[in-house]
Amino acid sequence: MLGFLFGLNARIGRLHYFLASVALGIAVTVMCMGIASQAYQQVRYGAPLTMEQLGWPVLAVAGIFIVASFTLHCMRIRDIGWDPVVVVVGWIAFTIVDGLIAQKFPAWAIGTRHQATAVGAFVNLGLTLALLFWPSGYADDEPPAQPRDTGGGSDGFWSRSSAPATPANRIARVANGEFGGKTR
Repeated sequence: MLGFLFGLNARIGRLHYFLASVALGIAVTVMCMGIASQAYQQVRYGAPLTMEQLGWPVLAVAGIFIVASFTLHCMRIRDIGWDPVVVVVGWIAFTIVDGLIAQKFPAWAIGTRHQATAVGAFVNLGLTLALLFWPSGYADDEPPAQPRDTGGGSDGFWSRSSAPATPANRIARVANGEFGGKTR
């Protein structure tokens, strides 16, 4: 059930991930501008909004952003060929540990207001770049490589059953020195 809700079993390519991330950023910005406009109108023409009145729209926008970005990340991680349950849990655990280290050792933190270390910033940068630029995993029509069955079990070699075999005449031409054009 959660696999379908958060996209743990879905896939999204690099370009679609990038465009969906940009569209999500624009949508959240428009929603935040709407909240700010409503708050400004209330201040201008009447009593200002209290934090209780303004709190639920901000929490709703934050919740939408968190769920949508989590879903996009999981879909892209699945497309790369990694398991999103393992990668996302590891990413969250690393972020928590990094924040605790930054609190315990303030000299290691990036700045006085930041709650992360330089190592955490590089890990987040690396994972973000991997999500943006890592090529997709195998296509749905091409199965992953399977170990060859030699009767008694796997002999440790991997093969693709759909890969075409190299023609024998091409191997013979290369062996005779006819590779790449003219010979002496």
